[in-house]
Amino acid sequence: MVVIEEEEALVSELQNQLQKEDLNPQEKIRLLNDGLSNALNLASVQPHNDGLTRVKSRLYHSGILSQCALTLSLPPSRLRGSWSAAATLAHLTSSCCVGVEPGRRSEAFHQLLLPSVMDGLLSLASLLMSHAEHVSHFKKVMDSVGWLVSAHTHLTSQVLSSIHYEQIQMCEDASVCLLCMQLWIQICTVSRGFLPSLTDDSILLLLNEAVGQLAVMSDTAVGGASIKLILLMASQLGFRFRPLLMSFKGLDSLLLKDWRGRGFDQDIDQLIEVIQSEKDARKSQVSSERERAACLIQAAWRSYRTRRRVKSLNRAVSALQRRYRAQRRQQQQQKEAKQWEEELKYQVCLRRQRARREFHQKQRRLLQLLPPDQVQAYLQECERRAAVKIQSFWRGVRDRRHYHNTVRKALKERRMRQQAARTLQRAVRRFLEKRRMAKARPLDLLWIGQKGLTDSRRAELKQQVEEYITVHKMLRPSVLSRRPWPRPS
Repeated sequence: MVVIEEEEALVSELQNQLQKEDLNPQEKIRLLNDGLSNALNLASVQPHNDGLTRVKSRLYHSGILSQCALTLSLPPSRLRGSWSAAATLAHLTSSCCVGVEPGRRSEAFHQLLLPSVMDGLLSLASLLMSHAEHVSHFKKVMDSVGWLVSAHTHLTSQVLSSIHYEQIQMCEDASVCLLCMQLWIQICTVSRGFLPSLTDDSILLLLNEAVGQLAVMSDTAVGGASIKLILLMASQLGFRFRPLLMSFKGLDSLLLKDWRGRGFDQDIDQLIEVIQSEKDARKSQVSSERERAACLIQAAWRSYRTRRRVKSLNRAVSALQRRYRAQRRQQQQQKEAKQWEEELKYQVCLRRQRARREFHQKQRRLLQLLPPDQVQAYLQECERRAAVKIQSFWRGVRDRRHYHNTVRKALKERRMRQQAARTLQRAVRRFLEKRRMAKARPLDLLWIGQKGLTDSRRAELKQQVEEYITVHKMLRPSVLSRRPWPRPS
């Protein structure tokens, strides 16, 4: 309990001192360094680690860590002369941000405080990078960045996409680039779960940095560190890393051309083997996909051809059946029609025979009833009536034929007369039209004898033109000839 009271008193005293308005940046940095060092030292002498966690949580809830983040983000004009103290503050701030229990304010801690602290650390590192005498301080700040990133992996994307870190990457100093590569190598080596916890975008940004160093830098140490980082990523990520590595085309030729014979050929061969294995796997995958696609196409074609053949067979069979049924139906109809015709002929013959028989029987009965002296007269009368009937029938046929012939001839003559009348009318109209055209007055030509333009007027206009030419002799004929004629309105 005594230790807890001392911790609370120390944190409260530091918080009260920071609330003074007359503190300059140097005094504030010194005050923060002393207060954080005392608080961490007091918590570290305890037998359990609960003290450190408790102190760091109190520093966060009291707002002291926020004051540290604001101090680290100060412009360089206000930090000049206190680079060492600022580097120490960066180290202490990153240590205090690891192992904090924010409680209910967890979202604010991870989304507000940690990004602001990281931005301050990177800003301070970019300022120290430009001073050669502060290389040790720069290394200290970058170690703080690595310590904070290894504890909070979600800050990796912020680091790799930060403007300050881009400025550090663009530095041509080999020692600065080597420190950046060693920072990521140390993070990946110490924390085996760091790389697997990153997203593909963050891994791609980190890989882009390593490949960019290989493409831009020529220092052997930087190249070896970059290749070591890529191999470390390949070993920890496995098959997840290989598709991302294949997005950098020409990396194997770059390694063979620029980095062969620098003392790490074994690492280069190992990295090229990883790239080549992924290329072979992709080729085999592409070939297997092509084979599968070819099999699918062939199967689809065979099934289509079989369905078409079956469909055509069905159509052929249906056509044959339809044709056979139609032929059989036609034969049946012809057979039935023939049977009906034969039946009708048979019935007609029967009726004729019956009528003839009845007629002869009637004639015989009549002849039996008549006296013998009147039989001859009766037969002659019958013959006469039969002749009259035949003659009347023949005259009817002849008159009808004559009538039809007469009507047909009359219609033909009428059509011929109408055609002749139309021909005559057409010829007369054409003749009258030609006569009318000949009598009509011809149209005057536009350029001959215009209305209102007499010979005297034409001579007057010609004289005006000659006078105009005489007055304007200074104009050259070539100029006049090149002038365009006015268009008629």
